[in-house]
Amino acid sequence: MIASDKLVTYMWVLLAVYAAVILFFVIRGSRKNTSIKDYAVGNIGFPSWVVGLSLAASMTSAATFIINPGFIALYGISGVISFAIVLPIAAFISLIVFTKGFVKQGNAVKATTMAQWIGKRYNSKNYAFFFGIIALLLITFIVLINVGLTQVISKSLNADPFYVLMGITVFVFGYMMFGGANSMVYTNTIQAIIMCIVALILIGSGSEYFADGITGFFDKLNAIDPNLTKPTNPSSFLFRDYFEIIVAQIVIGVAVVCQPHIITKSLLLKDSSKINTYLFSGIAFMIVFFLVVIVGLYARISFPDFMVNGEKLRMDEIIPTYVVTKFSVGVGLVIVVGLISAGLSTLESLIQSLSITITTDIINPLFKDKLTEKTIGINKIVIIALGVVSFLLSWEQIKNPDVSVAIFAQNGVYAYFAAAFVPVLFGTFLKNVSTRSVFIASITAIVVHFGIYYGRLTPYMQEPVNNPGVSAAIGIITSLVIGYIIYKIDTKKVNLGQTRLDS
Repeated sequence: MIASDKLVTYMWVLLAVYAAVILFFVIRGSRKNTSIKDYAVGNIGFPSWVVGLSLAASMTSAATFIINPGFIALYGISGVISFAIVLPIAAFISLIVFTKGFVKQGNAVKATTMAQWIGKRYNSKNYAFFFGIIALLLITFIVLINVGLTQVISKSLNADPFYVLMGITVFVFGYMMFGGANSMVYTNTIQAIIMCIVALILIGSGSEYFADGITGFFDKLNAIDPNLTKPTNPSSFLFRDYFEIIVAQIVIGVAVVCQPHIITKSLLLKDSSKINTYLFSGIAFMIVFFLVVIVGLYARISFPDFMVNGEKLRMDEIIPTYVVTKFSVGVGLVIVVGLISAGLSTLESLIQSLSITITTDIINPLFKDKLTEKTIGINKIVIIALGVVSFLLSWEQIKNPDVSVAIFAQNGVYAYFAAAFVPVLFGTFLKNVSTRSVFIASITAIVVHFGIYYGRLTPYMQEPVNNPGVSAAIGIITSLVIGYIIYKIDTKKVNLGQTRLDS
């Protein structure tokens, strides 16, 4: 048992209050839902800065606060460069560029999901259906968040992870059957504010390790493992050289915004002229959130050999254990709520966007839109099914992790946004794009990513566990080149009257 009896008691009380607050906003928001569109993008005119906080809460998740700092605990400064500097800068620039173009196109085609946007932009129901199918890959991200939340709560309550995971699944998937976008913006805003407070507490929690300055801090890490203080870490499978740390992360950072729960957030803006305020508030909070990974360095100094009470910590347990053992009961409670908020904010967005995609972009087309009037009811059944599937996959990852659930999640999520990158890029910034060029590009991205990863191609894929970021980056670049070549060929054919754009 790691948590004190006092922490456990107060934690139960705090969880009950937290759950009650969420349910209040869910009930309040659900009363506004009259159609599946209301569930998807809402019908309340929220201030742009509030939607920006919702974006920040959705884009940074349990991975940012719980899982990724574990990688930094294992591999050191090389991970900080990759996760706290390179990836965020690339993602912020991409977010600014893509969002401004996507809002114009999104308002023009009246899309409520990524698959709808792509289908309408390229006038292809088959392409929309394809993106509905590959959106199922995002279940891996739901699994990551489930595992992160389970580790935090089970450590705080000294409870069996199985029952904690079951409780999370029943509660979150249960209230998401009714809430949707209207309630989610409220809850995400509260969660973002709590996350910011907790991020600042966590970032400052290692101040004692800087008593002898930055040099002294590095000396402490160096005494544990010299690789922890190097800009590259040859002993890792994620940060071995500058290609993995910088090049691959820039590509991933640019493409990561092409996830439905991120890029479609801008569609909640009822006044697109407020987009700069939306982006500023979102990015300002995210800068703080991404810096939380340095807590992994503090955790490594606290647990040099990762041993606690005679047992070796798994990677996904490092940060939850650090929080429970490092802080007083009062501060610990605040931090645990912040970590839960980090997970729930993205989990809510994923459940909402994925369930709508399955309902409107897979089930409705399969039944030739005969179930359109029943979509709200069908969406609830879809959420129940998602809950069951994610529970089973999450429990398997808790029992038998492949180093970390992050690798499992990255494989699926990276495949999705690798496939989405070219159609979103071309659809936003190019005119007269043929469906063929982007469709082939999407398939290329998936085939190259999974082919390299599971085929163990390239020197980067020769370890027992490998870096999905490398295979995804190569897949994205390959699909971009192939897609652009076909786009240029088809443009010439269209000009000569030899083909149509929707062919």
